[in-house]
Amino acid sequence: MAGQIGTALHETVRQEITRRVRSAEYGIGQSLPSAASLAEDFGVSKITVKRALRDLQSAGILRSVRGLGTFVREQRRFIRDLDFSLTSYDDALRLGLKPSIHLISLTREKIHDPAFDVLEPPTGLMLCVRKVIFADDTPIMYDTSYLPHSVSDQVLEEFREKFISDVLRDHGTQFTKTKLLIDAALASEDAQQTFSIPNGYPTLRRLYRLSTSEESFSVFGVTESPFDRLACVVELDAAQKAPRRGK
Repeated sequence: MAGQIGTALHETVRQEITRRVRSAEYGIGQSLPSAASLAEDFGVSKITVKRALRDLQSAGILRSVRGLGTFVREQRRFIRDLDFSLTSYDDALRLGLKPSIHLISLTREKIHDPAFDVLEPPTGLMLCVRKVIFADDTPIMYDTSYLPHSVSDQVLEEFREKFISDVLRDHGTQFTKTKLLIDAALASEDAQQTFSIPNGYPTLRRLYRLSTSEESFSVFGVTESPFDRLACVVELDAAQKAPRRGK
């Protein structure tokens, strides 16, 4: 391998490991040989191998677990209609998914992220609900929702097992409008831990505001999904297309 011309050594190692993954020589979930073994196999230094492995982690092909090694990631992407989240349990079932929720925390916090400014959030303390949404036992979203203090303890308790929108609808809340901000952002520390992804890993981020029939009651939130875990699709009717400009 050292004799190849025109390609950096770490790029050559990266290409060969990618080939082995795609040919199933390294299977999904399988632990790769140690950096020392790969260095001997490829005839390069451990530093070269580690750089190639780091690149493949950033590309979503491998994942590293401290103390255990480097593994082949499952290349599975969920595609769903564009929305702020999986809107409800029934919506998830219609998509052919088996949804589940893991509640992380219930706290009282302010919205500090300036990315929310376009959604005009309140400045005071709000109820903050953090949870992970699974589809077919695979974590696909890390969701942080902010709600007014007027939510009762009974309603909060139901958030442990149900989607927030489902719970609020069951208690008479009528949603009137959804506003979304969709962008690409580096994974937060919470998302890194949830999805076992490295610092600097890109995510699909959706910030949302759900307005209700009560002017003072809106739900704000942000969902994060690894870029290779979830994609959204939107369909527009011809009548929804922008009108042509006049001459």
